[in-house]
Amino acid sequence: MNEKYYEENPVILDYNTEREKLAMPEYGRNVLKMVEDVKSIPDRAKRSEQARAVVRVMELLNPQVHSADNWEQKLWDHLYIMADYELDVDSPYPIPAPEARQSRPEVIPLKKKPVKATHYGRNIESIIDLIAGEPDGEQKTAMIRSLAMYMRQQYLIWNKDSVADETIFNDIEKLSDYRIRVPEGLELSRIASDINFSRPGMTIDFATVRKQGGQQKRNFGRKGNKR
Repeated sequence: MNEKYYEENPVILDYNTEREKLAMPEYGRNVLKMVEDVKSIPDRAKRSEQARAVVRVMELLNPQVHSADNWEQKLWDHLYIMADYELDVDSPYPIPAPEARQSRPEVIPLKKKPVKATHYGRNIESIIDLIAGEPDGEQKTAMIRSLAMYMRQQYLIWNKDSVADETIFNDIEKLSDYRIRVPEGLELSRIASDINFSRPGMTIDFATVRKQGGQQKRNFGRKGNKR
């Protein structure tokens, strides 16, 4: 074949981007072509038989549909959607309404209040609500102490300066809308001087880094002595 042949018989490329958008892209254009062929069959019995065959092909191409409830009905619904709801066959399920696919799902309202203290997080507020409902006593005091120690840890992750126990106690009372009163004389255990509270994903073991660096220097020296 020469250039003259291609000039007289140009090759027309059919790009998917220039085609009509697929209503069910997970099945591809070959299945859509099958559906169009089924619609063109004049005999209703034969048309119904071929429709069932197409549904079986769709099941093979989309096996994850088995994880859904009423998966077989979903396949027939997809068949009708690809046929633009213009398919007259004997189906085991009723034809879906086009309006049902176009309607948007109902919005579920979220009943969440803004977080009062972001450096503590929403879970802290839930724990505070739980403790506020406990009766006064040793158990409640122990719960307040454990909560305060965890809040101090969270505080020091985002604020590297030291924090007084009174600051944490005041935050507990404020976040509880003063439903919790920290018992007089409550103290938290001291924090070790060498402890390091790091942000998630930012923990660096500098001792390991220094050790690895020294090992690399020793290996480099041994390689140099071989020359």
